[in-house]
Amino acid sequence: MEYSFLGKSEVKVSKICLGTMTWGQQNSETEAHQQLDYALEQGVNFIDTAEMYPVPPTKNTQGRTEAYIGSWLAQRDNREAVVLATKVAGPAEWLPHLRGGPRLNRRHIEQALSDSLERLQTDYVDLYQLHWPERSTNYFGKLGYQADDSESPVSIEETLGVLKDLLASGKIRQYGLSNETPWGLSECLRAAERLDMPAPVSVQNPYNLLNRVYEVGMAEFSHREQVGLLAYSPLAFGVLSGKYLGGQRPAGARLTLFDRFTRYTHDRAEAAVSDYVDLAKKFDLSATQLALSFVNSRSFVCSNIIGATTMEQLKENIASINVSLDEGMLAELEALHLKHTFPCP
Repeated sequence: MEYSFLGKSEVKVSKICLGTMTWGQQNSETEAHQQLDYALEQGVNFIDTAEMYPVPPTKNTQGRTEAYIGSWLAQRDNREAVVLATKVAGPAEWLPHLRGGPRLNRRHIEQALSDSLERLQTDYVDLYQLHWPERSTNYFGKLGYQADDSESPVSIEETLGVLKDLLASGKIRQYGLSNETPWGLSECLRAAERLDMPAPVSVQNPYNLLNRVYEVGMAEFSHREQVGLLAYSPLAFGVLSGKYLGGQRPAGARLTLFDRFTRYTHDRAEAAVSDYVDLAKKFDLSATQLALSFVNSRSFVCSNIIGATTMEQLKENIASINVSLDEGMLAELEALHLKHTFPCP
């Protein structure tokens, strides 16, 4: 396993992070514990979750993912062996079961963290993330920015003021952003300076062979400000494995079960995935190994958040850390990127 530091902090995390959003919906508590045990054995020390998980989020399942991690930590008595990350939800009309509709103000953040700590059965988290911005902007695949002058979002400075107090209390060790834009990260960095508090250590945004938008405006921030990318959806909801090509819908697979995940399933995506699958065959790799090892190879990526519903998937995903892409392979990937530029932003 390879490791890197979270931002400018002394917190060292594995290059592979264990994502958890299927636990409590597609995966049972027993399966979640099996995944955690195996990941830890393979050197993975970084676990990412969120208060709203599992996904799709519902009132009846909300919090199960954190609870499964909490029961594992309690049974194994190994809290110090892992770097634990969770998230507080931003505003969302589709989450009325979270405090009547979550916000990023003091009352909501403090309550969210308190509830997360209880479910996780710990008194601190290593990384606390803002799941998405308070303001209206482009994330979750939204295109075509439109200003909403009628909104009254909680300011970034007000939100960071709460996090500053939580850092001082020891309830969180570091904080990060998620689904953020260049403006948002820049404003957060400026606000942290004004508040005389540490900068965020990470940004958790989507990044994969079908969606390399992060490279355009965010990667330079990651490099120059040492705010590393925690890449989520590195397999584009599993699409880059090739298992959905030709309209296939394997039993139990995420896109088979839930019709809400359409970001990576249109014709342009299909054409790109077909080419990437063929290239993987040329390199004598699985399509999964090619996609994940590409993300692993990016200098601005701090950690690659993989997810799995089966142990076979988990083993293959973690083993991607042992795959190295040489200059020739990377050149051919770039050639396909020019052919299929941002098919799924």
